[in-house]
Amino acid sequence: MSRHAPTDLTRLREEIAQAAARMIAEDGADYATAKRKAARQLLGDVRVAGEWLPDNETIEAEVRAYQALFHGESQPRILELMRRVAVLAMEDLAAFRPYLVGAVLNGTATEHSDIYLQCFCDSPKDVALHLLNAGLDFETSESRHFGGRADVETLSFLWRGQWPAQREARLLAAEVREVLGAPLGLHIALYDADDERGAVRADASGRVARADLTAVRAMLDA
Repeated sequence: MSRHAPTDLTRLREEIAQAAARMIAEDGADYATAKRKAARQLLGDVRVAGEWLPDNETIEAEVRAYQALFHGESQPRILELMRRVAVLAMEDLAAFRPYLVGAVLNGTATEHSDIYLQCFCDSPKDVALHLLNAGLDFETSESRHFGGRADVETLSFLWRGQWPAQREARLLAAEVREVLGAPLGLHIALYDADDERGAVRADASGRVARADLTAVRAMLDA
């Protein structure tokens, strides 16, 4: 039985977005999972029509509002640390044209977030070889292609300052441990060089979904 009569879809979408934002900010839930759980909390076990659900942009706005209200002091430092780690990784991967995506890019990252990179190169396997030569232990999986095509190989590991092999990485890892109390998850999706052209296009809202090294450095400088 429904707990919430869906007579005002606009208000219902707002309530779902607010509940989902709390789950994302506090528990690290992904958007799709948070959206489903929030709808279930408000509506019970009824079938939820797609038109009842808020889009990700609406939820992201609620996440920003929630963080500003409840984590206004801690979240900016967490975000800065993650972007600094991303810059170190992107500098080392510069030959493979890396881009930053996800919550660390859009500014909503929390202590539950991971760092997501996309690399575009003639031979994606070269990225794996590069990391192996650096002595990095990683796991291989697949993630969805941003264009909806076949899945792409993704390399994942816990970042503890072991890469790149430089003093700055070790010092930054100490800060990460102090602030987060745990290592950072880092994921590198491997794309063909030809995919890069489609990757840099803006979405329907005019926003670019990924940022190169120059852009991420500019975010830190700002």
